[in-house]
Amino acid sequence: MSESAGAAVSLAEAPPAADTTSERVLPPRVQPQRRPGRWIVSAVVVVLVAQILHGLVTNPFYQWHRFGYWFLRPAVLDGLLVTLEVTALSAVLGLLGGVLLALGRLSGSPVLRAVSWTYTWLFRSVPLIVVLIFLYNFSALYQTLSLGVPFGPAFVTFDESRLATDMAIAVVGLSLNEAAYASEVVRGGILSVDQGQYEAAAALGLPRGRQFRRIVLPQALRSITPNYVNQLIGLVKSTSLVFYVSLLDLFGTVQSMGNTYPGDIVPLLLVATVWYLILTSAVSVVQFYVERYYARGATRTLPQTPLRKLRSGVTELRARLRRETAV
Repeated sequence: MSESAGAAVSLAEAPPAADTTSERVLPPRVQPQRRPGRWIVSAVVVVLVAQILHGLVTNPFYQWHRFGYWFLRPAVLDGLLVTLEVTALSAVLGLLGGVLLALGRLSGSPVLRAVSWTYTWLFRSVPLIVVLIFLYNFSALYQTLSLGVPFGPAFVTFDESRLATDMAIAVVGLSLNEAAYASEVVRGGILSVDQGQYEAAAALGLPRGRQFRRIVLPQALRSITPNYVNQLIGLVKSTSLVFYVSLLDLFGTVQSMGNTYPGDIVPLLLVATVWYLILTSAVSVVQFYVERYYARGATRTLPQTPLRKLRSGVTELRARLRRETAV
């Protein structure tokens, strides 16, 4: 009883709890770090870009009215069509040759490894223009091509001058050069597959060909396809060299029209520049979506599309401006 009474007295004598609602301390507000250097650099870049654009628009030397005249002329569009045709054929043939060379480099045969390595070393070392000019003058070395027994009779004979058209020379030269680079892309993609995948496929008793087609190649394509699409951008620009083998592609057409109309050389070069920008930009868009497709399963979140990235960037910029102006 005494303990209960003492507890009751102590509770009764305890002072009432103070009302702290009016004295509540708010947490400190997080202030964004000021970055004046970033704003200064951004302002300088904006001024430089504005000056460049102003010079492009107002300089009469560019002759933008002549640019508009030449941009969609039938001769230019015909050259553009030749460029697209050469690019498509060279890309397909170069990729097929690259696959064969990569398999040769990874083969167990020392002969195939040596030949594949020598081919890749040679065509990666020799400039493309040299390859094209050499093929253009190939008929001076070999008037006829034949298939048969070495140092023996020939079964089939071809006239090299009839086969070596301008289009054939351009496609063969670009394909030979492209195959050397594509082989390294394919070989790197195959080597990127984890060694455990090979061991698991071998443990299942699958034949070597089936292992490659169904297990190794699908995983290697995640690395091969985006890199080879990137290689296509260089191939589009490399087609400008076929002008030196008398094939009038986009650059060849512009060059010949510039010789005919010397006063329009600059507008014609701008026409070629804009068309190459359009072609490489289209390939870059394809590259982005190919990389995004093969990123499934490898990353938790897929890369944002350019439109979504633009929207999120504008939203983030607005929020940042509001925060800094509020301070």
